[in-house]
Amino acid sequence: QVQLVESGGGLVQAGGSLRLSCVASGRTFSSYAMGWFRQAPGKERLFVATITWSGGLTIYADSVKGRFTISRDAAKNTVYLQMNSLKPEDTAAYYCAAGGNILTSSSRADYWGQGTQVTVSS
Repeated sequence: QVQLVESGGGLVQAGGSLRLSCVASGRTFSSYAMGWFRQAPGKERLFVATITWSGGLTIYADSVKGRFTISRDAAKNTVYLQMNSLKPEDTAAYYCAAGGNILTSSSRADYWGQGTQVTVSS
């Protein structure tokens, strides 16, 4: 089992920045690919970014490419999502996920965090 706890969400104005954190506990963190997904009310959960267990490969959704950066700190069992130049359409609940393979789809996730809300005002 892997437990994931997100933090760092909040209310920010358009153009601002936030950094989300996801702390993992349980089974060996470094064995898993990690990812971030987001879900707006009444919408499906969408892929945002993913990173391999080694940190050597990152993939981003087109909608966030160039604005968001995913990273991981193995020593702290933590994965981050740095979000810059935020837009109102980035408003959603953001979820951290862990899985055995690169997480470009929610179906590949084995574990989920509880989510953290990000609201971007115009």
